[in-house]
Amino acid sequence: MSHHSPSASHTWPIHGGIHPANNKSQSNGTPISIALLPKELVLPLSQHIGAAAETIVSVGDYVLKGQMIASAKGFVSVALHAPTSGHIAAIEDRLIAHSSNMTSPCIVIKTDQKDEWCDRQHLKHYQDADKTDILNKLRNSGIAGLGGAGFPSAIKLISSDAKPIDTLIINGTECEPYITADDRLMRERAYDIIIGIEILLQHLINPRKTLIGIENNKPEAIAALQQASHGKPITIVSFPEKYPSGGEKQLIQILTGLEVPSGGLPSDIGVVCQNVGTVTAIHNAVIKGEPLISRITTITGSACQSPKNLEVLIGTPMGELLQQCGFEPKQCHRLIMGGPMMGFTLNNTRVPVVKTTNCLLAASEQELPTPPPAQACIRCGLCSEACPASLLPQQLYWYSRSKDHEKLESHHLMDCIECGACSYVCPSTIPLVQYYRASKADIREHKAEQIKAEQSKARFEFRQQRLLREEEEKIAKRAARKAAAKAKLDTNDNPIDPVQAAIARAKAKKEQALREK
Repeated sequence: MSHHSPSASHTWPIHGGIHPANNKSQSNGTPISIALLPKELVLPLSQHIGAAAETIVSVGDYVLKGQMIASAKGFVSVALHAPTSGHIAAIEDRLIAHSSNMTSPCIVIKTDQKDEWCDRQHLKHYQDADKTDILNKLRNSGIAGLGGAGFPSAIKLISSDAKPIDTLIINGTECEPYITADDRLMRERAYDIIIGIEILLQHLINPRKTLIGIENNKPEAIAALQQASHGKPITIVSFPEKYPSGGEKQLIQILTGLEVPSGGLPSDIGVVCQNVGTVTAIHNAVIKGEPLISRITTITGSACQSPKNLEVLIGTPMGELLQQCGFEPKQCHRLIMGGPMMGFTLNNTRVPVVKTTNCLLAASEQELPTPPPAQACIRCGLCSEACPASLLPQQLYWYSRSKDHEKLESHHLMDCIECGACSYVCPSTIPLVQYYRASKADIREHKAEQIKAEQSKARFEFRQQRLLREEEEKIAKRAARKAAAKAKLDTNDNPIDPVQAAIARAKAKKEQALREK
């Protein structure tokens, strides 16, 4: 274990986990290169968990590098910016990085190759900046998590007095095989990472502990961060490699011994976790005034002659990156976005890089062989031993097959991090994670339909009450009109002459007065 800080720190074990082949040496031996500027950039409006951004440009508009082209829509959303200068060529549905050849609304920029920046607004004295200013800066700079599902970073940093943040954890684990983007980033931009951490500390009002977690197979990254953090209240903790140590909940447990409750968030136990790439993006936004328009992506696999890490503009077609790394299509058996454990197969190289594209793996058949057909479950229990979330994968598999949503939820399916450890160890080669993903989607859909049905029911009941109220009002008005009309008839139902009625009333009044005398 390595540490560098006023206070030492040790680690705690996590349940399960596996040790797949690393395959990191192919891409981590050379420095980060800058990817070539493409002729066209395709920017999906949805690049993260939450609401898609809302377009604020029109076809034909000229945009500068860093200019906002779509604004955050709703609370859980981030803005989108032009990664270079050029013209808006189209706003239309295009193929996006998804396992199902899905299309989604995108802004297409025809680049002018000038790469001309707009005015950059940085926070001059971030040490004096208001918490809200920093949050707004991150949100308007389009910063979403670069390590996982792309959760908008500003949302993670909203703390309350009821849930104060005690520990800041920076995730430099990068436990997935093949991926080395964070490793190279930590080696080459350690000082940017430390300043990004200081900005977060300023925002969080200095939590008690700041920990950077790194697996011990990255000695150069550990050394670079130790040097950059010298004399600062930041502890660097290294621990033996094991997949999936980099899962947010797993890393929190390794570094603090605390467990995030089922269905809960790290903030419930006073922790905020950010990836090293995200922290670098925070540095760039606050110090340089540069929004999130590029990221480091590992291009690797044996179908690439020269695997490397590239700094890539968001929206770059993936095929262009593969070309820059000596891609041999005939050698490529599977093209995966992400790593072999949690990534998904791409069927088209025209799809664009998004904020969460940490790796493109062009694998040969020898490298990632086609799994044999799934056999019947032999109830060996290896999946339960491997599960880092302490779930019961075998039971989840049966309930997934029988679509028993109630049982799936009672067995905490939603706590599954889809790491693939269970599928990896399964001797029957059952694609367990695929079953869980499908079941999660079914449950979400079912819940959305339930909410929709309840809303429809509430609307229907409100309408029925309104119609009943209107009917009652009509009946009351009718009765009032009838009563008013009745008052104008004599005992034989003949209309009363108003003059005669007035004379009769005066006469009756006179008689009454005489009687009283």
